[in-house]
Parts: sequence; structure tokens; C-alpha cells
Amino acid sequence: MFRVMAGQVALVSGAGSESGIGMAIARRLGAAGVKLIVTASSARIAERVSELRAAGFEAEGRAVDLTDEAQSQAFADWAESLWGRIDILVNNAGMTMQGSVEPMVEVAKMSLAEWNLSISRNLTTAFLLTRAVLPGMQQRGYGRVVHVSSVTGTRVGNPCEAGYSAAKAGMVGLNLSLALEVAGQGITVNSVAPGWIATAATLPEEARAAAYVPVGRAGHPEEVAAAVAFLASPEASYITGETLVIDGGNSLIENKAP
Repeated sequence: MFRVMAGQVALVSGAGSESGIGMAIARRLGAAGVKLIVTASSARIAERVSELRAAGFEAEGRAVDLTDEAQSQAFADWAESLWGRIDILVNNAGMTMQGSVEPMVEVAKMSLAEWNLSISRNLTTAFLLTRAVLPGMQQRGYGRVVHVSSVTGTRVGNPCEAGYSAAKAGMVGLNLSLALEVAGQGITVNSVAPGWIATAATLPEEARAAAYVPVGRAGHPEEVAAAVAFLASPEASYITGETLVIDGGNSLIENKAP
């Protein structure tokens, strides 16, 4: 994998947290010789770029609101101008934006604004960035698009997370249709669906729930990154429209009681 990916260019969204999945993906791709373009919703992305460069990777990045159509297109245009192409797009943005947490509201009490917020940050971001990057991939006849979905909404559910669940399920739906649209153009489109993954944003109740995962622990961002890196590689050329679950077998077990 490391040999065949060297020199490619990857755009990874949602890479603002030092310990998050986005940065783990960027580091994994960088270690494979991939040039990196990262983004997040706040200026802290500059710190992540510095960290990636300090690790010896070629990296650029800037803050952008990917829920905004004009900003998404302008960012994609800038990203492609850096090295002349984008070979890999990883749509990881979502869940929370710095200073704005994901709404946790029952459907009967949810406002339209709260619903729209969840859909916008978790699904529309992926649509806008993918749409902006696709023409270049189509012109060159090669591309890898990987969506970071979730088991929430695709395999399991949680109370008060209807918006998030709908968005993550929608991401898989986008994945299925888009994969067929570009299947004959050298472009693959896949998703990964993480379960409980230990990051700095993990809540105490999430950490407790992870203790009942069949493998006995929460996952690590690096384990998600490994799956993304494979799907983003030329070696995964015959895999498209698929969703790879990364949850330690948690969605397989019905009785999660001790």
C-alpha cells in the first residue's frame, strides 16, 4: 500500500482535533507518502498542519465552513491548485463543530433548525465537497472517495440522535448512488462506519458503553484510519459502494447487558 500511494494527493475534512479520526487518517495517508490537504471549521487547523509537517509530511490546510456552498467550492478549487489534483477525498467532517455541539433532542421536541443543523454538518458537507472534487477526478479518470459514516443510523440507533442518524444513513445512500454513477470512470466510492472510538470528545457514558463491546474495548482512531487507507488505495480498485463496519462486533450482539 505504501508504495502504490506515494505521490498521491488526499483531502481530509474534519481534521481539527489532534486526537480525532481525521488526524489519524491524515497521519496514516501521510506515512504512505501521500500529500495532505486538511480542513476544519476553525483556525486550529493551522496547528494540525504544523504537526503534520513536523512529522515529515507534505501538508497544507485552511479553515472553512463546509456547510456553505460557496466556501466549499472555493476551498476545493484552492486545494486542487496546490498540487494540480486530488486523488483521494475523505469526508470526515461532522458530529461537532468547535463551539457548536451536536443537538441531542427527541424528535417530538426537535426544532427544524436543530434538524437542519445535523443534516447540514453531517451530510451536506460531504455532498458539497464531493461534488466540488468529482470533476477533477472524472477528468483524470481516477479517484477514491471515502465517507466516514457511523454505525449510528446504519446499524443501530440512539435516543435523541435522529438528526445525526438520518445524516449518517444518508451518507451511505449517497455512497450507493454515486458509486454507480462513477463506476466506469476509475473512481470508487465507499464508506466506513465506526462504532465506539476513543477520542478526546468521548463522553463518560460512551466510555462505559464501550466496555461491553464484544472485543472488550473502544476502538482507536488509528484502526479507522487503517480501513480508510485501504479503501483509498489503488489496491481497493474492485471495491465500490460498500460500507465497512469498524465496531469490534458491537452491532452483532443483541444482548449487551453485563
